[in-house]
Amino acid sequence: MAVTRVSRRQLLSTAATAVAAATLPPVMAGRVDELASANQGAAAAGVLRLGGDLAVARMGYGAMRITGNGVWGEPADPARCRAVLRRALDLGINFIDSADSYGPFVSERLIAEALYPYPQGLVIATKGGSMRSGPDGWTANGQPEHLRAACEGSLQRLRIERIDLYQLHIPDPRVPYEESIGELVRLKDEGKIRHIGVSNVTPGQLAIARSVAPIVSVQNRYNVSDRGSDEILAICEEDDLAFIPWAPLGRSGRSSTPDTGAMARLEAVAGERSISIFQAQLAWLLSRSPAMLPIPGTTSLINLEENVAAARLRLSVEEMQRIG
Repeated sequence: MAVTRVSRRQLLSTAATAVAAATLPPVMAGRVDELASANQGAAAAGVLRLGGDLAVARMGYGAMRITGNGVWGEPADPARCRAVLRRALDLGINFIDSADSYGPFVSERLIAEALYPYPQGLVIATKGGSMRSGPDGWTANGQPEHLRAACEGSLQRLRIERIDLYQLHIPDPRVPYEESIGELVRLKDEGKIRHIGVSNVTPGQLAIARSVAPIVSVQNRYNVSDRGSDEILAICEEDDLAFIPWAPLGRSGRSSTPDTGAMARLEAVAGERSISIFQAQLAWLLSRSPAMLPIPGTTSLINLEENVAAARLRLSVEEMQRIG
């Protein structure tokens, strides 16, 4: 069954154009709770407490795609990317995920250009530990001296004194994992990092990280067709860690555990509900676990609106069972 964005595109195109230059809400602290109670905007998905003290709507925004092809260089339309970032906040998103390697440096710079000075309550998460060799080229670098330079560079580009959530992008097999995490602990002790997260980890690596520092989040690939991190997700649920699925729509990289049958069954549910397959994928994630914090990325105002509209959707127990 083919399910597309066409029906929502007609409904949203006029509104998306009208709000391209929308002003930011002056204060976001507490706003996500109000929006969640009113079942509005991104907070209709619910609210997570990162580290116990940061309230974030359970529908975030991933800022990897506001770069050039292959996550390399400048985007084709920087003004549109800045408009999308501003509109994300207007829709109640207060969690934006980036990395110094996106561009490299382009994503973080555009976030600052679009949103600085930041409204109170906006959480900008970024990552370090991955270097770029060119379009689609990624190399792990977990050397403590590199992580320190990466974190300090992110602080400068984002124009902030402390990063609310700093994540180690990928384990470096050349460096003991505890040494990489240990440098993030030192940066936290210096007041440059508020909370530490990890990304692309196995359960064993997560255990090592947690033996060195309090970890508040894990960002691994996860979507309806790739559930290779189910064990990690279970740990996050048990221990109140946020689970941030990258490639939530399953369009980046290869699936480690492909399940085309599940996708076909999800498409059937989407058709029955008259929603797009993209909204159905986000609804599946939100229904899958209360620890889930999806961060779909886009450079389209229309698609951003559609993604945030999915924050109100939940799949029933029967639908989840059918999808498998």
